[in-house]
Amino acid sequence: MDKKEDNVGINEVKRTTRQPGDAAAEAVPAIQNVQAADTASGIPGQNQPDKMPVLTVTPETEETKRLKENFWPIAPWALAYSVFYAFCMYRNGSGITFPFFVAGSLLFFCSSFTKLGITLKKGSCFYMIAMLLLGISTFCTDDGILIFFNKLGAFLLLMSFLLRQFYDTSKWKLGKYLGSICVLFFASFGELGRPFSDGSSYNKRREKQTNKRVGYFIIGLVIGVPLLLLVLLLLASADAVFRQMTDKLLRNINLGGILNILFRIAVLFFAAYALTAYLCKRKIREEVPDTRKGEPVLAITVTGLLTLLYLLFSGIQIAGLFLGQLRLPEGYTYAMYAREGFFQLLAVSLLNLVIVLFCMGFFRESKILKGVLTVMSLCTFVMIASSVMRMIIYIRYYYLTYLRILVLWGLALLALLFVGVVIQILKEDFPLFRYHMAVVAVLYLALSFAHPDYIIAKVNLANASGNENSAQDGVQGEVTSVSDKESRSDIFGGETDGGSFFLAKGPYEDYYYLSGLSADAAPVLVPWLQELGYQMEAFEAEDAVTYAVQHDLWEEGSRSGQIGFGYYWMRRLQQSTENFGIRTYNVSRHIALRSMRRFM
Repeated sequence: MDKKEDNVGINEVKRTTRQPGDAAAEAVPAIQNVQAADTASGIPGQNQPDKMPVLTVTPETEETKRLKENFWPIAPWALAYSVFYAFCMYRNGSGITFPFFVAGSLLFFCSSFTKLGITLKKGSCFYMIAMLLLGISTFCTDDGILIFFNKLGAFLLLMSFLLRQFYDTSKWKLGKYLGSICVLFFASFGELGRPFSDGSSYNKRREKQTNKRVGYFIIGLVIGVPLLLLVLLLLASADAVFRQMTDKLLRNINLGGILNILFRIAVLFFAAYALTAYLCKRKIREEVPDTRKGEPVLAITVTGLLTLLYLLFSGIQIAGLFLGQLRLPEGYTYAMYAREGFFQLLAVSLLNLVIVLFCMGFFRESKILKGVLTVMSLCTFVMIASSVMRMIIYIRYYYLTYLRILVLWGLALLALLFVGVVIQILKEDFPLFRYHMAVVAVLYLALSFAHPDYIIAKVNLANASGNENSAQDGVQGEVTSVSDKESRSDIFGGETDGGSFFLAKGPYEDYYYLSGLSADAAPVLVPWLQELGYQMEAFEAEDAVTYAVQHDLWEEGSRSGQIGFGYYWMRRLQQSTENFGIRTYNVSRHIALRSMRRFM
C-alpha cells in the first residue's frame, strides 16, 4: 500500500474520531461511517448486513427494582404465608382457620406493598372487608355450595384488589376486569422462576451479610426444633384438651400427609411471589379504548322492534298476574302455568341485560337509542316481577328447594343490576361497574349468612304432614282464574285452611330431599326427628344407617313417607364432623352436634 492510500485511510479515521469535548451522541454516526467504509472497501470478513437487527430491552419498573432489593424480607414473608396456609387449610376447607387465612393473605400483600412503595388506594377497604366477611361466613356454615362460592368470591375479590393497587381501574368495565384477572393468573406462571433469579441477584449484592443470616437461621433451627418438641410434650402433659388435639394431630401425620403439606407450602410460596413479581412489571394495559363506534340506527332498529313486543307482553302481564284479569288456557293449573313461563322470562330478562349493555358499549351516543333502551329496561322490570310472582306461586304448590331460593335471589340481583343500567343510560358518568360489584357483593353476603338450608327446613317442616299448621286437606282443586277473590286468597296468601304463607295444595312430604340438607338445618330438623320417634343414639354409632338397620329402628316411630330419611341425614352429619376439633371448628356443625346431644 503506497503513502497516498495510507494518507487517505488516516484522514478517514481522523474524520470519524471525536475529541473528548465532543457530544456523545455524535459518536454513533461516526462509528457507523467507519463500518460503511469497511463494507464498501470489500475487506474480507468485514461485510455487514444492510439492516442490523435492533434489540429492545424493556426497562424495569420501580416496583421490580424494589422487589429485587427487598427479596430477603418479601421471600421469607411469602414462605411464612405459605406455611400458615398449610396449617389453616390442610384437610380443613371450612373451619375457623379460614377467615384467619384470608386475613393472612391480606396481611402478606399489604406488607409487600409497603416494601414496594405502594400505598393503599381509597376504596380498597371495601374489597378487604368483603373478603373477611366471606371468610367468616365460610366457617359459620356447613353448606357446600356456599363454601365453594365463598372461596371463589374471595379469590376474585383478591385479584380485583391487587389490580386496583397497581393500576388505574376507575374506567374499567366487567370485560376488562375479567380479562385482566385471567391475564394476571396465567401470566404469573411465567414468573415462577423469579424467586431463584431474584435470590441469586440479591446474594451477589449482599453475599457476606446473607451468608451470616443463613448461618444464624441454620443455628436457630438446630436449637429451636428440639426445644419446640420439648415444650410440646410439656404442654401436652399439662392440659388434657391440648393433649387430645396433639395426639390426633400426630396420628394423622404420615409420609403422604407430610408430602401433601410440603407440596401445599411450595405451591403457595411460588404462586404468591410470582403473582407479586408479575404485578410489579405492570404489563397489563390500563387504557380502555372507546369502542362506541357503531351506527346507532342499527341498534335503534333492533331494540325498537323488541321494545314494541315487550310493551305488548308487559301489558298482558300487568292485566293478568297483577290485576287478576287472567283466564288460564284450558287444561292449565297455576302451578303448570307458573313453571312453564318462569324459565323463559328469566332467559329473556338476562338477554335484555346483555343487549342493553352491548348497545351502551359499542354504539355511538344517541338520545333516541337511550330512550329505547330505557323503555326496554322498564319492560324488563315487569318481566322480572312476573317471574318472581310465578316462582312464588310455584313454591306455594311445591315448597322450597335450594334452587328455588337461588332463583328468587338471582331475580332480586337482576333487578338491582338493571337499576344501575337505567341510571347510567340517563347519567353517562355513573360508575356502573363499581355499582354492580357492590350490589353483587352485598347480596351474596346476605345469601351466605342467611343459610338457605335452614330456611328450607323451617318453611317445609312447618307444613309437613301431621303438623298442626300443615294443610291437612289442602286446597280443594286448583283454580283456573284469579279474578275470583277466594281463588286469589288461595294463590297469593290470604285466608286459607292453614296459617302459613307457603301453605299449598297438600302437606309437605318430600322427606328424601331433607336428608340431603347440611348441618345448617339442624336447629329445625333435629327436634322434628325427635318428635317422629327417631333414636338419636344412632348418631353415636360408626354409621347411623347401619345402626338403624341392625337394631330394627328403620320404621320405629316413623310415619308414612318419612321412614329412614333422618338416619341418612345423621350419617351425613357424622361424615362432616368426623375430624371436628379446635382447628376445624365450624359454628354450624357445633350447633348441630349440640342439638343432637340435647335429645340423646
